[in-house]
Amino acid sequence: MDVFYRSLLPSILFFLIGSILTLLGSKITKNILRKIVSRTKSETDDYIAKVIVETINPLGLIISATIAWNILEIQELFLVLDKTILALAKFASLILIVRLINRILLKVIQRWANRINDVSISNMIRSLSPMARATIWCIGIIFYLQNLGVQMAAIWALLSAGGIGAGLALKEPVQEFFEYITILLDKPFQNGQFIHIDNIWAKVERVGVRSTRLRSLGGEIIIMSNSRLTNGIISNYAEMEKRRLVHKIGVVYETSYDQMRKIPEIIKGIIDSTENANYDRCHFIEFGNSSLDFELVYFIQTSDYKLAMTVQEKINLNIMKMFEKERISFAFPTQTIHLANK
Repeated sequence: MDVFYRSLLPSILFFLIGSILTLLGSKITKNILRKIVSRTKSETDDYIAKVIVETINPLGLIISATIAWNILEIQELFLVLDKTILALAKFASLILIVRLINRILLKVIQRWANRINDVSISNMIRSLSPMARATIWCIGIIFYLQNLGVQMAAIWALLSAGGIGAGLALKEPVQEFFEYITILLDKPFQNGQFIHIDNIWAKVERVGVRSTRLRSLGGEIIIMSNSRLTNGIISNYAEMEKRRLVHKIGVVYETSYDQMRKIPEIIKGIIDSTENANYDRCHFIEFGNSSLDFELVYFIQTSDYKLAMTVQEKINLNIMKMFEKERISFAFPTQTIHLANK
């Protein structure tokens, strides 16, 4: 025990000196970093300087305490305690260092995402934050175990076997995640857009990591896997600069020649006077079974589905109004039977 007491005073002195140097180093580092970050307008630099200064004090105290403990002359009875304290000190240091790296890395990722104008790409970058945090922790734990003298060959073999099993078990979730990345990068559709896929007409509400939420015309929520979306044929109506509408209009066979000549002019005047609509053509195309058929083609200059339907409705009502005024009757399926007297 005499040896222990002789080493106690140097140990305490070293801890005190180390603590004082840690506090001084923290203050000096804080002043230096403050001068450096004051030259920039970015808040990220201020945050990084802050977390570095916050980490210096506890890390310096742990290192000082660890060295002071090593100065003590511990007898063999206390070797287990010695190893336990050193392991705890290393573990505490690991937590501080990994936490520092993670905080800086996540802040940089956040800043990177905020600087990108594309919302979908920003969301994708933010979604990588948990993966980056987990990766740093895994690397830190591996270094910690290796520093303790753990045989890494067995651990690597265990991790390899576990990785294969996890890969097989998580095949579908991983696939859906990469399909999510594909959607964000390729952008076949975005939130709020109206799409059609597999006889489903719906509005995209949210693109998730594993699935996408759609709101159908009936109002119900449809959950569809990302892989089904990327492998299917998608009609994205939000990307339309204009809609081309084709209609067939049939009038009765009793319609006169002069009325038939007027019909294209009437329809052209209606469409030209309607906002967001552009006339293309209107032709008498065939003698149908029970009607004289015209084909009408026009464009609606909007990607908004509701607005397009409103314009179409207005055109249809005006056609009915003008046909009624000109005494032109729409045809409906009829059949005339001629009876001959013998």
